[in-house]
Amino acid sequence: MKIAVVPVTPFQQNCTLLVCEQTMKGAVVDPGGDIDKILDAVSQIGLTLEKIFLTHGHMDHAGATADLAERFNLPIEGPHIADKFWIDGMPQQARQFGLPPVKSFTPDRWLVDGDQVQFGDITLDVYHCPGHTPGHVVFFDPVSHIAQVGDVLFRGSIGRSDLPGGDHDQLIRSIKQKLWPLGSDVVFVPGHGPLSTFGEERRSNPFVAD
Repeated sequence: MKIAVVPVTPFQQNCTLLVCEQTMKGAVVDPGGDIDKILDAVSQIGLTLEKIFLTHGHMDHAGATADLAERFNLPIEGPHIADKFWIDGMPQQARQFGLPPVKSFTPDRWLVDGDQVQFGDITLDVYHCPGHTPGHVVFFDPVSHIAQVGDVLFRGSIGRSDLPGGDHDQLIRSIKQKLWPLGSDVVFVPGHGPLSTFGEERRSNPFVAD
């Protein structure tokens, strides 16, 4: 699996294109906005989009989901149903931040810990990692050792837990109990900012270092 990261929205959220090189079919993770920018990247890669995967229900990660799904008839998978209140309230989120209107939606499939999702010839494992939001999930490719961690973990930091449904202690447990066992060599794409590895964060991240 290859990836292409496309920062979108004023929040510079890392929307990610996941590419199955055997089939050139792909999935888009967290299309928060700027659909044209996402589609330009899809076109440049020569990708056929099959699915939308969501790590959580915050607007900067899911704001363009409804429009993208409708335009290309793409199924939406994720997050965990505990984030339904965030998705239902997305139009209010947009108004609160003074941003253009966005639509709420209902995913075709809510995910739970231990699920798997597929596109092309790729199968990803799903981990429920609450703390930033109650329904946050992480997608992991055990072959390429790439993880999509949304706003759970960043290079040198962790997700905020002061928004509705957040829980700092739960977030720390999610990182240490769900992510670290996947291996120190795992490269992760965070919701914002540069990529890193779990090993590097275990060494140097002041919030979760060993």
